[in-house]
Amino acid sequence: MSTPDAAPLVALLWGSDPRPRRGPKPRLSVPTIADAAIAIADEGGLDAVTMQVVADRLDAAKMALYRYVPGRTELDAIMLDRALDGAPDPIEGPSWRARLAAWGTQLHDRMAPHPWAVELAQASPSPGPSELAWYEAGLAAMTKLPLAGAEKLDVLVLLVGHVLGLVRQERARPAPEQELADTIGSIPDDRAAAYPLTLAAFADAGARRDDALRFGIDRILDGVAALTAGR
Repeated sequence: MSTPDAAPLVALLWGSDPRPRRGPKPRLSVPTIADAAIAIADEGGLDAVTMQVVADRLDAAKMALYRYVPGRTELDAIMLDRALDGAPDPIEGPSWRARLAAWGTQLHDRMAPHPWAVELAQASPSPGPSELAWYEAGLAAMTKLPLAGAEKLDVLVLLVGHVLGLVRQERARPAPEQELADTIGSIPDDRAAAYPLTLAAFADAGARRDDALRFGIDRILDGVAALTAGR
């Protein structure tokens, strides 16, 4: 397959479409089309989104959409960028660690309503302004850390990977540990005795069950702290 021309995609993401348009303001726009596609994906997943379905949602002709969005690659990119919804809220904290923890938590909260965006984030051909704003905020949280630029980006990649993995999991099972604990509780006693460590671990989890987001962020930041301690 040939690689799609990046120019139209960049123009759409950055609002710099060079094609002039005169006359009355059109009923359709790139944001309108993206928002319709996002609503469809929220209802039925990414597979439910087609140019025809988006056109039907907007009560428009399918070909009319192509005047604004050349194809599916471009539609996916603007959907992801709008799902990220601009930069994170102002991130404050007494330390780099607190700020990065807040960054990761905010990213989870922003992505969780749109679990289909995980697939798009992992295949994004070109970052849009929202995605770059998130990176900018994450890097700003590490300004005083003795890390090279590439290392700081790797820290964000680790945090993003953890967050996206949980968003994907939560889509299928919102509370996986609790569900598993409930299932384990129904195992007959004569069979449960074969799994003493598992039962003990779930019993010990208690109120901390399904706390993987915080736990994972903390362990990633533990590693960053250990790396920077000797520098």
